[in-house]
Amino acid sequence: MFTGIIEDIGTVKTLQSDRQSMEITVISPKIVADVKLGDSIAVNGVCLTVTHYNDQELTMDVMPETVKATNLQQLTVGHAVNLERAMPANGRFGGHFVSGHVDGVGKIIRKRPMANAVYIDIELSEDLTSYCIPKGSITIDGTSLTLFHVEKNSVTVSLIPHTYKETVLGVKNVGALVNIETDLVGKYIIHQLKGGQQSSTITKDYLAKHGF
Repeated sequence: MFTGIIEDIGTVKTLQSDRQSMEITVISPKIVADVKLGDSIAVNGVCLTVTHYNDQELTMDVMPETVKATNLQQLTVGHAVNLERAMPANGRFGGHFVSGHVDGVGKIIRKRPMANAVYIDIELSEDLTSYCIPKGSITIDGTSLTLFHVEKNSVTVSLIPHTYKETVLGVKNVGALVNIETDLVGKYIIHQLKGGQQSSTITKDYLAKHGF
């Protein structure tokens, strides 16, 4: 589990790919300071497992489904990536519930300054915007952000100077692809309301009968 609060911007050192799967090595002395084999690391919001590390860098495997469903397939050597270690049980919860399981990819269609903030408009499929609500949470390249505006096929977020500077969203331009994870709690609620649990005995009549 992650929070969407980016800890470091790492640099891709090497990439080995066979078009279906990948092995990625990222330079980040800060992240590897207390890392262990098997630890979960969010790379641009994608939960990956550490398979090797030293005092400067860490290596992770990317399976075919993840390559296909995220923007990791577009990485090249030298690319900057957002990094976050899994949340410790005794840590502060500064963002929102982030699983590291990306729902899809969006595209930046506009960036504009507004006072001390930067507004970013991102094109999304309707399948993704259906899980988005104004003032709700969204994870963009692993960064926990608040939805400022929601349209049928796009959303708008507002970045404060710190977030703009300390994440890769500050260097991504119009046309860049970003990983999207919609709100985890919202997805479960909508799934339930759509009848995702057919065997559930909880209905509107049941709730009314028991005083809800």
